[in-house]
Amino acid sequence: MSIIADSRLNDLSNEEIGRYSRHLLLPEIGVEGQKRLRAAKVLVVGTGGLGAPLLLYLAAAGVGTLGVVDFDFVEASNLQRQIIHSTRDIGRPKTASAKDRIRAINPAVKVVEYNEALTSKNAAEIIKEYDVVADGTDNYPTRYLVNDACVFAGVPNVYGSIFQFEGQSSVFYAKQGPCYRCLYPAPPPPGLVPSCAEGGVMGVLPGIVGTIQAAEVIKLIVGGKNTLIGRLLLFDAWRMKFRELKLEKDPGCPVCGQNATIRELIDYEQFCGLKPAADEKPVETITALALKARLDAGERIQLIDIREPHERAIVKFPDAKVIPLGQISRRIGEFDPSADAVFLCKIGKRSVFAIRALQEAGYTGGMFNLEDGVNAWARDVDKSLPQY
Repeated sequence: MSIIADSRLNDLSNEEIGRYSRHLLLPEIGVEGQKRLRAAKVLVVGTGGLGAPLLLYLAAAGVGTLGVVDFDFVEASNLQRQIIHSTRDIGRPKTASAKDRIRAINPAVKVVEYNEALTSKNAAEIIKEYDVVADGTDNYPTRYLVNDACVFAGVPNVYGSIFQFEGQSSVFYAKQGPCYRCLYPAPPPPGLVPSCAEGGVMGVLPGIVGTIQAAEVIKLIVGGKNTLIGRLLLFDAWRMKFRELKLEKDPGCPVCGQNATIRELIDYEQFCGLKPAADEKPVETITALALKARLDAGERIQLIDIREPHERAIVKFPDAKVIPLGQISRRIGEFDPSADAVFLCKIGKRSVFAIRALQEAGYTGGMFNLEDGVNAWARDVDKSLPQY
């Protein structure tokens, strides 16, 4: 059964019949299905690796209204996988770049830009305007936010996620099956799962997973059977293997269960452990320029590079001692408490966890996190080094 009401359907024009003829020839879609696609409103959260193929294929399929949520700007490193953007778009808001590409593919599609972050303050107001939400995000706070907002609004959430060579997809629709929290009641501890910016991703992987999401969106709109509701599809691009897991609705789910305890959108940064506790010792930071000034002044500073070997092969940090993140605590004896230590990673995220680990192990020396990591050093101090 389609999620689009019959009352919203209008006849196709001759031009539309010509454009979408390959859909019309499929009995599973046909004229009625194409009318539903034109009447549908789909919100795509994120215009990155997953959002790019989602938006391109939904626009080509003739989805009438596409909402596009993203607050980021196009960077050169995006172009390895985010095929909705081009080199000339570097520096532009991603929503503007995506809108131009969508309109180039299909001028009949209405594009609604939300050049802002999706938050607990605006999610409900935005999502209530749409029939389907497709989640193309890359962080846990937004995934839980999208899930909860979709449960409260009663709309399906077409989910996808990627990391390195592996991806997964499902449809979370509390009216007919489990939600995201039924599968993942709580996020992993902060730092346990690095982002794609830190761990990398095979460029074609989000294209495959995002296209699967687009197929699920289309099936929901036209009333197709055998959607991914109640199923989690797993894909390994390196070994080229698919697997499938059956998902069950959790009666005790705090959002969609029989006795739900969460009835409004919450503080998802706090829920995912990204806000420090009140009694947690803060991590001090130092900018690349400030570190350069201290080194030039001859101060004795321990530079600790916690990156993995394949990252150091991309760019080495001069005079840094190499201690991978996983070895930090057991190598505490190699630190000198009488000299400040500055911890280095790619973008200044993982090094925070190195400092936390040493704090918990009882290390008392001064510790600083290099703000924005070695990329900041390459950007602000030594421009002969690459940013990655």
